[in-house]
Amino acid sequence: MSRIGKLAVPIPKGVTAKIDGQTVTVKGPKGELSFTVPDLVAVQETDGGIKVDPVKDEQRARAMWGLSRTMVANLVTGVTDGFSKALQINGVGYRASVQGKDLVLALGYSHDVKYAIPDGIDIKCPKPTEIVVSGIDKQRVGQVAAEIRKWRPPEPYKGKGVKYADETIVRKEGKKK
Repeated sequence: MSRIGKLAVPIPKGVTAKIDGQTVTVKGPKGELSFTVPDLVAVQETDGGIKVDPVKDEQRARAMWGLSRTMVANLVTGVTDGFSKALQINGVGYRASVQGKDLVLALGYSHDVKYAIPDGIDIKCPKPTEIVVSGIDKQRVGQVAAEIRKWRPPEPYKGKGVKYADETIVRKEGKKK
């Protein structure tokens, strides 16, 4: 039995959820999101929220059960609070700034890296060495943060590069004489 799947997804005040076949659409103060649940899982609205149950008792259906419940919970969290990922930049001369619809990164290359900010994603730079990526879709926020990090991943010797704020870089010892 899925411990995650057993729980119903509570719907807070100000949020409306609509189930149309296998598609769950959630509307809230921050926007609207939808997710199509796999056929191995049945979804219905109850007085306690949205309930997800497997159709058959097979391994694949049980795996989709927990996944689908988490995806629906992410929809509700996204339209109420939203998601954010913080990135830190370490290195001499490495910095970031938002100019119009672009994120401009100086990461030690001969040129500045310009990253076009996608629709539905908000990027802020409270300091030149910090980037905060936020939005209502958890997958897109994580994807944008990963694409920014990909330009200069942190290296293990000096720790230079772009890293997640909660990421720990395992440092290596340098050459010995």
